[in-house]
Amino acid sequence: MAREKSVMCMVMVLGVAIIIQGTGAAEECSTVTALVAACSSFVNYGTPDPTPGAPCCVAMTTLSNIASSTEMRQAVCRCVMDLITTYNPNATAIATLPGFCGVSLGFTIDPNTDCEYVS
Repeated sequence: MAREKSVMCMVMVLGVAIIIQGTGAAEECSTVTALVAACSSFVNYGTPDPTPGAPCCVAMTTLSNIASSTEMRQAVCRCVMDLITTYNPNATAIATLPGFCGVSLGFTIDPNTDCEYVS
């Protein structure tokens, strides 16, 4: 049962990754928000403690794959910066997600990051 949920999550996340390729900025941020939402338990409650679970890390890997070009990295950066501004009390948890999952988004998740300079 757990394996089926994990496979289903991976299929859903990969589908989202394919959709983002031909979308505009609002849709891109919807996709980024949906991927970060896979980490909502960790972001909101710090569980599973001390690291996020597999569905979250699959989402972070997908987000890293989406951010494969300078243009897409800048777009993902802007969306993530909007998220940490909106969910300020949880900004630190959001910022730790890529590191906990062993991926790089190509920029630092920090309120002081200027996405226009992300390469």
